Amino acid sequence: MASAQNVPANIPGDFADPSMIRSGDTYYAIGTSSEWAPHFPIFKSTNLSDWQQTGFVFDQAPAWTKASFWAPEYYFHKGTYYVYYTARRKSDGVSCIGVATSKFPDHGFIDHGIIIAHGKEAIDAFVYNDNGQLYISWKAYGLDKRPIEILGSKLSDDGLSLVGEPFMMLKDTKGQGIEGQSMLKQGDYYYLFYSAGACCGIECSYHVNVARSKTITGPYEDYNQNPILTNRDGWKCPGHGTFVHNQKGETFYIYHAYRAASHVFTGREGLVSPLRWTDSGWPAFDGQLLTQQHLVDMRADFAQKHAPIYWQWDFRHMQPVIDASQGKLDLSGSYDAQDLAGVAITVRPYSSAYEIQTSVLNTNDADKGLIVYGDVSASVGISVHGTQVTFWAIKDSKKEVLQEATLPSTSLPVYLKLKVFPDFTCRVYWKQQAGWQALTTNNEAYSIQFLPPWDRSPRPGLHVAGKPQEKGSFGFFEILYH
Repeated sequence: MASAQNVPANIPGDFADPSMIRSGDTYYAIGTSSEWAPHFPIFKSTNLSDWQQTGFVFDQAPAWTKASFWAPEYYFHKGTYYVYYTARRKSDGVSCIGVATSKFPDHGFIDHGIIIAHGKEAIDAFVYNDNGQLYISWKAYGLDKRPIEILGSKLSDDGLSLVGEPFMMLKDTKGQGIEGQSMLKQGDYYYLFYSAGACCGIECSYHVNVARSKTITGPYEDYNQNPILTNRDGWKCPGHGTFVHNQKGETFYIYHAYRAASHVFTGREGLVSPLRWTDSGWPAFDGQLLTQQHLVDMRADFAQKHAPIYWQWDFRHMQPVIDASQGKLDLSGSYDAQDLAGVAITVRPYSSAYEIQTSVLNTNDADKGLIVYGDVSASVGISVHGTQVTFWAIKDSKKEVLQEATLPSTSLPVYLKLKVFPDFTCRVYWKQQAGWQALTTNNEAYSIQFLPPWDRSPRPGLHVAGKPQEKGSFGFFEILYH
């Protein structure tokens, strides 16, 4: 079994809107966390191939935020690491851009609040240093009935406030949606790379275009061969990326795309592509994708030391209490009335075909077991409560027991297994000491096509649903890829 910390070049699983920087011989990548907490996962690599998660930007949401943690932008300036990020403002739900800083690239970030509040939505920050003057650009709309625009502004030297009036860099005259911009300077031109089309879900149409100008403020001329990055090599709807230069001076673009085979079930995954300049003076992404696929199994035996598990949960509806000590993981916490699944702690799946296993070590009336969590209105799982083991689903905010069995004895632990197949179906199993027993209605696999939300993938993990003082105790958690 491979190490739980090694992740392939494409940072598999949900890692949308990625941004990357290089510090010496180490690369750091950061991505959208959307409605999962903790917020904004951080990965590092020394070779752009093997990635290791180091944590999150925020373990606790900044005080001004409400939801929708999108599109973090990494930047390094004068000894300080910056993350410019999007979140919805708690007071009115409007998306704004905040900024946090640290002396370290992967921990210790302190939030400085909102830096850009503009129209009905300001998202997708990107920072560029033009001969010592910092600029920030962003997507804005809801401006006096104008179309979507990419706006820019000078930044103060400390990177914490705008200077002067914003200026328009690019306007969405075709109604296609433009966002996820980044910039490079080559020769006499500033090149503005931007994403267009629908970013997310089954009907996505995302792609990358480029425009250029001899001044940073524009006007920008679109390339007549757009798009320069679209569906290819088993990936679809690529977009929203930033650039990094390696120590040889070569340029790479980190962006997201859906794996065509698994699509929304693994979400928008992080990809890396080399950039080259053509004889015409325009850029191209026709080189080899850096997408070696090494699916990495993970087993966490809570009675032994293991690599960190970066659990995430739907912070809008639950607040877990996790105690991984004394040879087991105890899970409890609070959740709201909408949440029929209880408290769920989950991991990012690297594939749409996998199995998860656990052992339940305690007996009470709470549901305790495995879950694949899509949203508060959509989940599936297998749980133990009292002397019963239950296969259940939450669909359209209604919970249904699909199959149930009575445990033949009170012996512990009770082992549970949930298998997800490439056709987006699942089967569940349980055992005490004897072999696995299937718990699937009519011996048919159960379709889980209903699970994915529009902008993120369903996630497997552990769950408990009961009274606040009731907990689930688990001996291990394992995910194995097919």
